[in-house]
Amino acid sequence: MLKNFSKKDLTVTNILIFITVVMYIIQINTSQGGLLFGLNLYFLIYDFWWQPLSSMFAHGGIAHLGMNMFVLWQFGNLIERGRGKKEIVLLYLISGIATSLLSFAYIFYLDNSVNLVGASGAICALLGYVAYYDKAQRSGIITWVLLISVAPLLIGLPIAWYAHFIGLAIGFIYALIRR
Repeated sequence: MLKNFSKKDLTVTNILIFITVVMYIIQINTSQGGLLFGLNLYFLIYDFWWQPLSSMFAHGGIAHLGMNMFVLWQFGNLIERGRGKKEIVLLYLISGIATSLLSFAYIFYLDNSVNLVGASGAICALLGYVAYYDKAQRSGIITWVLLISVAPLLIGLPIAWYAHFIGLAIGFIYALIRR
């Protein structure tokens, strides 16, 4: 298996996916790992300063992880090929942390029982970034984010829809600033 591994497989996007999978394994093997690594009121109460970053790598289950990593693989590699390794790292981490912090404001003021986990906000920032540059895909991307944000709510799934919209906007603004 390792003999089939090549340098082209060593993309920043694939490294982010690997880190996320390792973090998920750590999370599920740590007592209260979801609360420790997710973003919740412990961020302020117990000074869990790492949560805006760690919540991007924690997930609510294997399906959540798989879906997010598939979209990261698609759009992360697209951005990395088009704009470079440095750009994908900066975009993912800066917009992901900004999305976490703004989502925390929502949690703090409107729904403080939430424990936010997942890369969805950072991934939606990638989508916002692509939507800025690719006007032909813009309405499709916005429709997709609306669909993945609202449809799960309609069937009763607990989803951080606000993180999706915040991420989309931050990614778009990031692209506007970086153009």
